[in-house]
Amino acid sequence: MDSLCSIQKQKATERHHRAEVMIAGEQLRLRLHDGKLIKDRRYHLRTYPNCFVAKELTDWLINHKEAPDRETGIRLMQKLMDHNIIHHVCDEHLDYKDAKLLYRFRKDDGTFPLNKDVKVFMRGQSLYETLINAEDTFLKVREENAVKYQRTFLSCEMVDWLVQEGEAANRKEAVELCQTLLEHGIIQHVSGRHQFYDSDLLYQFRINFRRRRRLTELLNENSLRASSDSPDSPFCLRKLNPEQNSSSFLSVQPNKEIKLVSAVRRSSVTSLAGGANAYFNLSPSLGLLPAVECNPKSGWQKLELIAGAHSAPWIRTCDLSVCKFSSSAF
Repeated sequence: MDSLCSIQKQKATERHHRAEVMIAGEQLRLRLHDGKLIKDRRYHLRTYPNCFVAKELTDWLINHKEAPDRETGIRLMQKLMDHNIIHHVCDEHLDYKDAKLLYRFRKDDGTFPLNKDVKVFMRGQSLYETLINAEDTFLKVREENAVKYQRTFLSCEMVDWLVQEGEAANRKEAVELCQTLLEHGIIQHVSGRHQFYDSDLLYQFRINFRRRRRLTELLNENSLRASSDSPDSPFCLRKLNPEQNSSSFLSVQPNKEIKLVSAVRRSSVTSLAGGANAYFNLSPSLGLLPAVECNPKSGWQKLELIAGAHSAPWIRTCDLSVCKFSSSAF
């Protein structure tokens, strides 16, 4: 059956929205590292690595025109919490409070959950970046029925390329991969009428991975669809090391690197699924690194970084400083 049923379209739209939230959250994380809002913070003889103060972040969102007021800023950050992008450093607060509380991006402590949707998203982004960076890419602006579409490809061309590049073992596997990408809202038939077939039908990448997101888009799914074809931004995301097998959403201007540290509380690591196996780590060659002592001066025990099967080369570092907060920080 050629036509996509409404249920499939709805699921693809929901997954597409989750992907947009992940990209917007990652762009925010990189900007906060650049602005030094994310850093090691010390409270009651304990160092909480790579965290930010909620009240300071709300101020930052308003000052940088990412939120018109504090209420909207709280809603935006709650959106990121609901999608497991940020969390309270000790997981003692399930909601985002505009106060002197410490929060952290899960990608900075290795607790970001690697579920099926995230794996498909990362695979789709990897394919997109490889094709965009290729000199003879077949991703082009094409016209169908007097309408121009961005980032398009013929399905048979995509299948040929996937098999040729070793992304799929055969044409059947390539079609199954593309169908999965379509079901997750990463690619689509240009008119949204067909499943993926090995033919001369015209498809496109639904997600422009390189576009800079406005955080307020996350509160309105219609605005996400309306801005999906807007021009690329100087602040964009792409794969830094195409030769490596693993990938994730990345910064295109890595003048610094972000130092990954382990979670300071085991509850932070295991709160979502009850164990570290549900997560992937995001540091290059993380499995080869020794245990990290987050705060040697306070005599903490060394905490091992969580080694994941899908390490990704997109981490940047910044100089981390230590500052003190009053007892109202928690």
